[in-house]
This record gives sequence, structure tokens and C-alpha cells, in this order.
Amino acid sequence: MFLAKITGNVTSTHKVSSMVGQKLLIVEPLRIDEENRDSLKPTGRTFIAVDAVGAGEGEVVLIVQGSSARFTEDTKTLPIDCAIIGIVDNVRVSNSPVYDAGDE
Repeated sequence: MFLAKITGNVTSTHKVSSMVGQKLLIVEPLRIDEENRDSLKPTGRTFIAVDAVGAGEGEVVLIVQGSSARFTEDTKTLPIDCAIIGIVDNVRVSNSPVYDAGDE
């Protein structure tokens, strides 16, 4: 699993039938700032992920890649390799706050 921020969405009007109705979001994986360990920083990579939880732009989410993306009831028959499986409320490292959705 990875932390990621939703930075946009993708609209595709022509796709395989199993993907019709699936919400596609652009996610940018995050990492903990190695210097201060008090914030999340983007990694500079982006992925397209199927939204399995009703997430929205700007939210920090949990994503899975590879075969793990097809382990949910909603994604098991989809031709995908990245899925959003959770919306993050907060992140703490060594009992110190790193991210809190309420502060956004």
C-alpha cells in the first residue's frame, strides 16, 4: 500500500465494457519528508487508479498496485493495476502528526 494524493480525473468515453462506469482518478504517490518527518511530499510519479471508495480530488488516499488492485469485490474482474482502497484521515510517525485531513 502507498499514500497518494488525488490530483485529477480521467474521462474515457471508449473503453472495454468491464470499465464502463468506473471512476478513474490521477494519483500522485506521497512519501514522508525525510528531513523533518513532519509532512508528506510528492514522489514526482503519477498513476491512474480506479476509485473503489468514493474519493475526490485533493484527498489523500491509500492505493494498491499490481494484483492487489484486483482483490476487492468491486475490482476483481477489472483489467487494472492501481486502485484506491481507502481515504486517509491522519498520519502519525513516532507519535508525531504528519498529516490530518481536518487541516486541509
